[in-house]
Amino acid sequence: MARFEWHQGDPGDPAVLLEEFLHRNAALSGHPVCGAAVLISAAAGAAMIGGATGAPSPAPTVPDVAAVVYRAGTPEPIATLGNWELGPWRASWTPAGHARAVGRVREAIARGDVYQVNVVGHASAEYAGDPRRALQRVAAIQGARYAGLMSGAGWAVACASPETLLEQRGRRIVTRPIKGTAPATPEGREVLLASAKERAEHVMIVDLERNDLAHVAVTGSVKVTELFAVRRWAGLWQAESEVEAQVRPGTSLAELLRAVCPGGSVTGAPKLAALSEIERLEPVGRGPAMGALGWIAADYLDLGLTIRTVAVDEHRVHVWAGGGITIDSDPWAEVAEADAKLGPVKAALAT
Repeated sequence: MARFEWHQGDPGDPAVLLEEFLHRNAALSGHPVCGAAVLISAAAGAAMIGGATGAPSPAPTVPDVAAVVYRAGTPEPIATLGNWELGPWRASWTPAGHARAVGRVREAIARGDVYQVNVVGHASAEYAGDPRRALQRVAAIQGARYAGLMSGAGWAVACASPETLLEQRGRRIVTRPIKGTAPATPEGREVLLASAKERAEHVMIVDLERNDLAHVAVTGSVKVTELFAVRRWAGLWQAESEVEAQVRPGTSLAELLRAVCPGGSVTGAPKLAALSEIERLEPVGRGPAMGALGWIAADYLDLGLTIRTVAVDEHRVHVWAGGGITIDSDPWAEVAEADAKLGPVKAALAT
């Protein structure tokens, strides 16, 4: 029924503009629409809270905020999908450059500037043909709780994320941060469960998410309902927790978004200080990755964190991956972890 797009540099507060658009087009009241698909970039999330927005996006045609309002009805038939050809991948930094960035985060932690920072790398490849079939394969990756595609003029985004940034049903709000990764083998599971480093990294982010929800929660209602549960995504084990709260009556959508965006598990702690470190370290922006993608309707909201996410512009396909860095992080192990997270995504694109 209607479409909204906002790019960094456009006037206005993206959280307020998005809420106003959804109200204006009845997405937050129900009749006659069923809701809206929503995309929020990492930079837009940072802008919502006055944080550092990072380097420019390598895919600037992809909006920093996009929303498409839908009404119930018979969907249009899907057009025939054409062939797709993918060129070689080109990383935005070398493995050594990634490892140096991890070392610089450890130095910042040692100085007391931050407790943890999520460091993310980027790679891109030229393509020819129709990307839609490849993007559908990405969205079909095993373990993707937020599996979907969104597109506009000259751009498309595919998501295979397992992570809940924010879910709201009635007064209950929930976030499910993921931190901690190991190969999906019996040995990998045991290593993840026994790792003091992975557990410390995870608990830091759970505490950050508790604080985030407290900004909009009824006093005393924030609680951790599940801690460090190990679940599978593609060929990896990942540790997930659940934090819930009762939202204060009268809380607006813009206030909810400012409470959780950008997601703590892809920024670090404290969040504003971590965003400044990210801007200093990462040579390429995160674009739609490490942001949010999901559905907003009158009776519920469900936004996934856009990890395991692909962006396509008119000429290139873009991917991102990284991990949380603590004082105990091994730089080369962090490089290997990012590569492992990208493996299933790149395989889906190449098939």
